[in-house]
Amino acid sequence: MPAVVIVGAQWGDEGKGKATDLLGSEVDYVVKFNGGNNAGHTVVIGDQKYALHLLPSGILSPEVVPVIGNGVVVDLGVLFEELDGLEARGIDTSRLVISASAHLIASYNRTIDKVTERFLGSRRIGTTGRGIGPTYADKMNRIGLRVQDIFDEGILTQKVEAALDLKNQVLAKIYNRRAVDPAEVVDELLSYADRLGPMVTDTGLLLHRALDAGDTVLLEAGQATLLDVDHGTYPFVTSSNATSGGACTGSGIPPNRIDRVVAIVKAYTTRVGEGPFPTELHDDAGEFLRTTGAEYGTTTGRPRRCGWYDAVIARYAARVNGVTDFVLTKLDVLTGLEQVPVCVAYDVDGQRLDEMPVNQTDFHHAEPVYEYLPGWWEDVSTARRLEDLPVNARSYVDVLEKMSGAPISVIGVGPGRAESVVVRDLT
Repeated sequence: MPAVVIVGAQWGDEGKGKATDLLGSEVDYVVKFNGGNNAGHTVVIGDQKYALHLLPSGILSPEVVPVIGNGVVVDLGVLFEELDGLEARGIDTSRLVISASAHLIASYNRTIDKVTERFLGSRRIGTTGRGIGPTYADKMNRIGLRVQDIFDEGILTQKVEAALDLKNQVLAKIYNRRAVDPAEVVDELLSYADRLGPMVTDTGLLLHRALDAGDTVLLEAGQATLLDVDHGTYPFVTSSNATSGGACTGSGIPPNRIDRVVAIVKAYTTRVGEGPFPTELHDDAGEFLRTTGAEYGTTTGRPRRCGWYDAVIARYAARVNGVTDFVLTKLDVLTGLEQVPVCVAYDVDGQRLDEMPVNQTDFHHAEPVYEYLPGWWEDVSTARRLEDLPVNARSYVDVLEKMSGAPISVIGVGPGRAESVVVRDLT
């Protein structure tokens, strides 16, 4: 079987970790291809909950090789803290491999991220302050640090000094912050070299050989479609490509090796951070979704903004990613509602739009056009077959499938690993 890509279809937090874990026993490699520790996956196995930030979800499956691809930006302190945390809970992390070409988050990237957000004030983007954006900016400006650089002290020192020539001017003269000592940055990064060394390899070559050998490779995105730097709600986006196209550039796997694109979509909608959100709720219904769905960021703990299902952005995600299958998560959260609204289109200054607006201004002013579906009160968490779902819950899923542009192959009915209705096998 060729490679399978998993992406988020909304603004993140859709449950990609659970979907990846659901597939984990069927695949041989799980590759994180973009982002850094600015997003989190929560995976529940039995009575154990695991919050993963930088690591691929496959780290929890003993037979899987977890891979951090070249498109990821890596904070080494966070990496080893996360590995140590899993090891302390009895998880074997020795299988992890990391691309030599992945970029490193230096301490000055985190500093610049935080002071820039404060400087922007009401115009802030809503970043996590973990240095992700500045690290990707360094990458594009060709002054970035790569994993392989910490194994050559001379090269590392030259690159850090070159990057800080400008950054120290910005920190001191614009933000009134203390200049960063290049030697301190170099020493910190070099302190990780011995432990990191055995994990580093040419992951593109590794994955190429794995596919040739008939192994199955799962590529998982950090963040989601509407946060993609090219295809998301710019500028309120992440700094990498979180769509299926990013899976190729972020892993070194060519497009013709990808067989399926699985998009994860929540039964309602959430987002964290700033930016437009047409179905956002500011009332008791929004608080119901937040409380019942435990909608607080895995990485930041921030309360998520909540709203009803938006079929317009689901169709957009299906088109941009070439989605072959949707995984619908958190259907159980909607239990107990008398009716469930679904956004089927937008109203922009009296004009109905069935697809995403061309420009950002229209999206900011878009008002949701709702259809109202009957709710259900029965517990869905024990359902394992489609026919186990209450009639109205099945009807809700059917309507979403017709509106969203691709078949719904798995339905999440609870947080646990086994709490899923598998309609069609994803492998």
